[in-house]
Amino acid sequence: MRNSSAPVRVLVVDDYEPFRCYLRATLEARPELQVIGEASDGLEAVQKARELQPDLILLDIGLPTLNGIEAADRISRFVPAATILFVSQNSDVEIVNEALSNGAKGYVRKQDASSDLVPAIEAALRGERFVSKSLSRDAQPIR
Repeated sequence: MRNSSAPVRVLVVDDYEPFRCYLRATLEARPELQVIGEASDGLEAVQKARELQPDLILLDIGLPTLNGIEAADRISRFVPAATILFVSQNSDVEIVNEALSNGAKGYVRKQDASSDLVPAIEAALRGERFVSKSLSRDAQPIR
C-alpha cells in the first residue's frame, strides 16, 4: 500500500456499531492497517481526527450531529494529510458526487464493502480515486 513499513493508522467512523465492528475486523486482518480509533458521530469524528492524526479515515455519510460530508470538510482543515474514504449506504448520485468533489479519495457502498473495501483502501492510499462498481457509471466527481 505505502512504501513505509509503519502501519497505516485508521480512524473508523460510523454510527451503526455492528458495521463499525465489521470494518474493524476487516482492517485488523491486514497487518499493514492499524485501527487507532472509532467515532459514532460527525463531531466526534472531527475531534478524534484532530487528536489522533490518522493516515486514513473511513467515514459514513449519514452521521448524527454533523453529516459525513460536513465532517470531512472540517477534518480536511485540521488534518490535511489524512486520506478520506467514504463508506456509506447512500447511493444518491448527487451525494456521491458531492462527497468526491469534497476531496475524498473514494466512495464504497456498504452493500459492496465485502468486495470493494480493501481495493478502495489500496487505491486511496496510492492517491487514486475509487468508486464502488455499482456506482461508478453514474458518479462523475466535479473537479
